Amino acid sequence: MCRKAKEASYKLARLSTETKNSALYNMAEALGKNEQEILEANRKDIETSRAKGVKEALVDRLILNKSRISKMAQCLREVAGLPDPVGEIVKTWTRPNGLIIGQLRVPLGVVAVIYESRPDVTSDASGICLKSGNAVILRGGSDAINSNIAIGNILSDAASESGIPDGTIQVVHVTDRSAALELMKMRDYVDVLIPRGGADLIRAVVDNAKVPVIETGIGNCHIYVERDADLDRAIDIVLNAKCQRPGTCNAAEKLLVHRDIAPVFLPRVIGALRGQGVEVRGCEETRKIVPDVKPATEEDWYTEYLDLIIGVKVVSGLHSAIEHINKYGTKHSDSILTSDFNKALSFIRDVDSAAVYWNASTRLTDGNQYGLGAEIGISTQKMHARGPMSVQHLTTIKYFVLGRGHIRE
Repeated sequence: MCRKAKEASYKLARLSTETKNSALYNMAEALGKNEQEILEANRKDIETSRAKGVKEALVDRLILNKSRISKMAQCLREVAGLPDPVGEIVKTWTRPNGLIIGQLRVPLGVVAVIYESRPDVTSDASGICLKSGNAVILRGGSDAINSNIAIGNILSDAASESGIPDGTIQVVHVTDRSAALELMKMRDYVDVLIPRGGADLIRAVVDNAKVPVIETGIGNCHIYVERDADLDRAIDIVLNAKCQRPGTCNAAEKLLVHRDIAPVFLPRVIGALRGQGVEVRGCEETRKIVPDVKPATEEDWYTEYLDLIIGVKVVSGLHSAIEHINKYGTKHSDSILTSDFNKALSFIRDVDSAAVYWNASTRLTDGNQYGLGAEIGISTQKMHARGPMSVQHLTTIKYFVLGRGHIRE
C-alpha cells in the first residue's frame, strides 16, 4: 500500500487543478449516489459499539445519517473551490550577483492518517490530500471499519473515474494494532503521519512512529467568564460549547468564572448545564456557592472528558485564568467572554493555544467554520501548521535557483 501510494504521489503532484477539482466533484456526487451503502455499513459499526457498551457521546462521533453524508459531500465541493496551493510561487528575490532564488509550493507526498471513530475523517482527509496533491493512507479504528471501507472504496472509485492515479486514496482494512505500528515505521514511503483521536492514540503514535508526526486533537478546552461579561450570552455560549457535541475535541471541558460574579452566575449556569444532563465538578469555592456540585480533583483539571461532564473553577481574575489554562490546557481552543477589549487582547496574546476566542464558542474550531473547506486535523503543535489544517498546510516549499552560468567563487 505504501509503495503504491508513493508511486501515485509523483503522478498526482503533476495533475492540473481542473483534473483534481473534477475528481472532488465526482467524489461528492458518489457519496450521495451510494448513501444507502454507507448507512448500512455504518449501522453495523453503531450496533457493534453499543453492544460493547461504548458511551453515547462517543457513539455520536461514529453515527452517520443523510445530513452528515450530505455535509461530507458539501465539504468536498468546498475543498474543490479553494485555491490550489500546488505550484504557487511563494516569493522570489535576486542576489547582488544576479542569481534569482525562489520558493515553490509543492505537496508533501504521502500522508498517513491514523484515527478513531469519526468516519467523516475518511472523506475530509481524502479530499484535502487530493486537492493538495498528496496520496493518502487511512487507518481508522475498528469501531468504524465498515463505514471507513465503504466510504474509502466509493471515493477511490470516483477519483479513478476522473483520472486520478490508482493508489491515491487507500483505506487499511486490517484493524489489528500491529498494522498501525507497521504503518508508523514506513519512513521510506510515508512523508508525514497525522493521528486523530484521544490522548492514548496520539501518545502511542508519538512514541512509536519513525515517520514525522503532526500532533492533533487533544482538547481540554476552557471558557473564561470575566466579571464584565454579558451573562445571558455567556450561558448560551457555554451550553453550545459543552453540549452541542460533547465527544468532539473542540467541546469545552472547563469553565472558569471571575470571583466577583460567581455568586450570581454559577447557580444560573450550573442549573442550565444540569438541564442539559451535564455532570458538574467544581472547586471548593464553587461548592460553597452551589453545595451539591461534585468535588473536582487535581486530575479533573487535566482531563478531556469527551462526555457531558464539565469542571468549574472560580478564579481571581484574568491573570489567574490565563495561568490556569496554560498549566492544564492542551493548547487547543480557549475562549474569554468579556466586554473589555484590552482584557480580550491580553487573553488572545497570552494564552498559549492554537485557537483563542473572544465572546465565541470553542466549537467553532473547525476547518469548515474557518472557511478552509474541511480539515484533516487540528494541530496543537508549533510547526508550520497550527490549528485546523487544510490544503495549504499539507504542502511544503522547495527552492528554485535561476542562474546564467553562475559558479561559487
